[in-house]
Amino acid sequence: MIIKMDELPVLTPEVLVPRLGDFLVENNLIQSAQLEQALAIQGDLKKAGKAELLGDILINHGYIDRKTLDQAITTQILQLRNALQEANQSLERKVLLRTQELQAALNKLSELDQLKSNFIANISHELRTPLTHIKGYQELLLTGVMGTLNPEQEETIGIIKKASERLERLIDDLINTTQISKGNSALSLAPANFAEIIQAVMAQNESKAHENMITLKFSIDEILPVVRIDQPKIMWVVHQLVDNALKFTPQHGEVLIEVKSLGENIRVAVEDTGIGIPEDKFNEIFEPFHQLDGNAARKYSGTGIGLTLARQIIQAHRSDLIVSSKQGEKTRFEFILKPSMV
Repeated sequence: MIIKMDELPVLTPEVLVPRLGDFLVENNLIQSAQLEQALAIQGDLKKAGKAELLGDILINHGYIDRKTLDQAITTQILQLRNALQEANQSLERKVLLRTQELQAALNKLSELDQLKSNFIANISHELRTPLTHIKGYQELLLTGVMGTLNPEQEETIGIIKKASERLERLIDDLINTTQISKGNSALSLAPANFAEIIQAVMAQNESKAHENMITLKFSIDEILPVVRIDQPKIMWVVHQLVDNALKFTPQHGEVLIEVKSLGENIRVAVEDTGIGIPEDKFNEIFEPFHQLDGNAARKYSGTGIGLTLARQIIQAHRSDLIVSSKQGEKTRFEFILKPSMV
């Protein structure tokens, strides 16, 4: 709607104050009957298409003089200004108080997070000592130093050895997570050798893939641009993604490791034909110590820190770990590596 200039009210101090007539009556400047009469006149004028301010009507009928009216309007404006200032000051105090409360809560959360990280780091280091002893005696038993083992004993010690190695990896993951959370994510950059990375990851996971009757394969471009990365960390990330893919892929499924050239960049991806992830859960899978299947009797084992740590490593390379999935069909994790990562 377009409003014409001649339709706007006259811009005088009176239009800035509410309930002018009530204020004049309350301060004994006019009588109630005089106000009622002036309002009736104003109403009649409005019906006739004429607009006149209440103050002008009061003056024209001799109910009040201009000086007294202007003084009353000024008083009201000052009162409104003071009330506005007090309201602003009250709001500022509330905002300041709330900000202080939020800052205190944030400090407390940071303190609790630091305590948690310290606890995890200390426990992880303490677990290393007994694990070292266990691994040492395993080697003595397997090498025959402590006597010859029969086939059943060798098989038993082999199972213990695999469990010990898995426990060692979990401890390493916990330690790495706490180090990165403390900002200790320094990278040792060197030109990437993806053939070596793929070869190592395939060797680490072929046995598990075979046991679960899953096809593990890879695709790598013959010519790749040169990018500088922390190769052991990127190798760990790819291994973690493959390990997860094997865990959530049913028998006779497939897991693919893909390394492709994208101009000056390289895209690394791990795709499976597994159970998939609901789209509304994409963010949750990167939360530390979080499992989508969180009940005590969950089907899939794990600490819930692998993807958290993997994403932190990729982010330290100035990239991000991206997930896409279709429930019941597939899941794909990928990240881009660039020539200048830091």
